Amino acid sequence: MQRVAIILAAGISKRMNTKMPKVLHEVCGRPMLFYVLDACRGVGVDKMYVVVGFNSELVKAQFGDAGDIIWVTQPEQKGTAHAVMCCREHLKNFAGQTLVLCGDGPLIRTETLKTVVAKHEAEHAAATLATAILEDPAGYGRIVRDSYGNIEGIAEHANCSPEQLKIQEVNPSYYLFDNKILFEYVEQVQPDKARGEFYLTDALAMIIESGHKVVTITAVRPEEAVSVNSREQLSDAGKIMQRRIQRRLMETGVTIVDPPNTWIDARVQIGQDTVIEPFCCIFGEVVIGKNCRIGPFAYLQNGAKIGDGVILEAGYSNVERRETGNGRRG
Repeated sequence: MQRVAIILAAGISKRMNTKMPKVLHEVCGRPMLFYVLDACRGVGVDKMYVVVGFNSELVKAQFGDAGDIIWVTQPEQKGTAHAVMCCREHLKNFAGQTLVLCGDGPLIRTETLKTVVAKHEAEHAAATLATAILEDPAGYGRIVRDSYGNIEGIAEHANCSPEQLKIQEVNPSYYLFDNKILFEYVEQVQPDKARGEFYLTDALAMIIESGHKVVTITAVRPEEAVSVNSREQLSDAGKIMQRRIQRRLMETGVTIVDPPNTWIDARVQIGQDTVIEPFCCIFGEVVIGKNCRIGPFAYLQNGAKIGDGVILEAGYSNVERRETGNGRRG
């Protein structure tokens, strides 16, 4: 089954007080959008239709070399359903599966998308929605179910009844659709009376009401549900991503002595049995060999290459490969 993705990346974040497209703000050295694209590639997406608007040329310049991206312009930001409709000319004849995701959700994981795809295919669903359970669901759309547990729709936070506000199962905007059905119903969405915007959740409600099979799976971890809408949320996302990066490195045989006081870029490669001492900052595309000891207080910049068996103390930057032998200082 062919699979594509529509990634919504056109929004302007007033709360971030920025002149830069929100999806280009970095989390551990990579733009937020990078993580969403990478997760899609990991689940076999053939083409990604990235919907851009505000300062779109900056986004295109950052990812212009990617051959699997189709750029789609949303001239006015008129809601999520409108953003999807901007892709209609590209996808009107496509008969496969379409993921719809937000470009400002850098904590997305390929493993979660694989779970969604497996559920969608096993259920032969028209649409599959991944949900999350949050202790504090404020601001999120609530998943409304009938007495049998089937999804009836999504109640936006502002429109929730007192009872619906108590629901902790939320919509973090991880959608998978049969493409033909998606565009059949997204075309019928009417603008919201309050804001005049077109919402994808209204299309989902119509798909449910029409009798098509819509299923949910609680596959999204609370941390993955976070979309970045402020500088504080950007910082929080960076802390979570940093823990992931360090956990991955430690699982491959790297010792990180003091994780909270260490910062490592998402692009860094470190060999087995290397020790990273406290207060190190390793930024950019850095390669560190096996059996090294880095720091404390070392700072490595983009492009640094450290050979095997190097002891690197404070003050080194942009280090080229040093043939120092096992345990000798660089």
